[in-house]
Amino acid sequence: MRDTVVLAYSGGLDTSVCIRWLQEKYGYDVVTVTLDLGQQDELRAIEEKAHLLGVKSHYTLDVQDEFVSGYVFPAIKFNAMYQGKYPLSTALGRPLIAKKLAEVAAKEGADAVAHGCTGKGNDQVRMEVTVKSINPELKVVAPVREWNMSRDEEIRYALAHGIPIKPSKSIYSVDQNLWGRSIESGPLEMPDQEPPAEVFEWTTLPEEAPDTPGYLEIQFTEGVPTAVDGTSMRGKELIEHVSRVAGSHGVGAIDHVEDRLVGIKSREVYECPAAVAIIEAHRDLEKLVLTRNELAFKSEVEREWAWLVYSGLWLDPLRADLDRFVEGTQDRVTGKVRLKLYKGSVRVAGRSSPCSLYDIGLSTYNGSRFDQRMAAGFIELWGLQSRTTSLTREGDRRIGHQRKTAKAAG
Repeated sequence: MRDTVVLAYSGGLDTSVCIRWLQEKYGYDVVTVTLDLGQQDELRAIEEKAHLLGVKSHYTLDVQDEFVSGYVFPAIKFNAMYQGKYPLSTALGRPLIAKKLAEVAAKEGADAVAHGCTGKGNDQVRMEVTVKSINPELKVVAPVREWNMSRDEEIRYALAHGIPIKPSKSIYSVDQNLWGRSIESGPLEMPDQEPPAEVFEWTTLPEEAPDTPGYLEIQFTEGVPTAVDGTSMRGKELIEHVSRVAGSHGVGAIDHVEDRLVGIKSREVYECPAAVAIIEAHRDLEKLVLTRNELAFKSEVEREWAWLVYSGLWLDPLRADLDRFVEGTQDRVTGKVRLKLYKGSVRVAGRSSPCSLYDIGLSTYNGSRFDQRMAAGFIELWGLQSRTTSLTREGDRRIGHQRKTAKAAG
């Protein structure tokens, strides 16, 4: 009886070649799994191609709601941006894919799972660490990392093994889901060159965006976006709506040099209009309702959480610990934030919350409810150590000068 391997299958060249490779090199019966994360693929065509290549069975799983509730919403609560720029769109999807691979492997009685990640990227780590954390007994096979073929060699292999190749004029490698779109390869590998306009599909070029600003009012309930412009929406629909509106005004195009987990610096181009807009609104609302100490500590927690997700440690116990802290802050993150969108920029045009710590009676310059004379005593105590240090150093300088003078005289 042949062993079974469960392959994460996209329907593209790499994973299609993986099917034949696993069948011929390892003698596996191959079960393929395709997850719908909102990437807008032709899922029926992918399933038909898998069966054409002789898989034992194929699973098409719509996990969009699970992706939003279990991965995207936590990322919003953490204002998650790796290195301050990348909203972790691809990184958030990988642990969910790994989870479903492990679940299907258990259902099919498979002893291994496989993926189409290369040996140069982050995804191999995210997939394998998560799978092994769920089921340490599962073997993980990485055919692309093993065969080390160039793209031309892959195409020749595909043609020789009856693997249909879908003609493509694109020179770019694209991965996308509800939360964002990543584009790599071709001229994007030259960090000194501006990305060609052709790489952008979700964001209008700023110079082509409307001359009239657009506005979005996003409502949050305990840290989660629940309505836009007064209309309640489910998570998936809300993200899609914000993505369309923000993207139409040129918001969400990201171009930066990123430090990959494996030690490579990589020029990365992303389109994440919904992520950029929603996180900007969420972060601003937090500034209205959380204390200074909470905000300062949370910013450290946010960086650590983003690093754990980026580096494939979704199931590390520390992530769950950080989740508990942040959940404790979000019960007050309820309110509305109005965003102004204009030719690639997004800025907050207003915010309100029933949990607001802003008190106009304290903040106004037109009078005040507290005795301003008390500030003098506060300043005296606040600067006490600074003044003491200054006096001590001045004393040290005088002693040093006296010694030098005495030494010169002697």
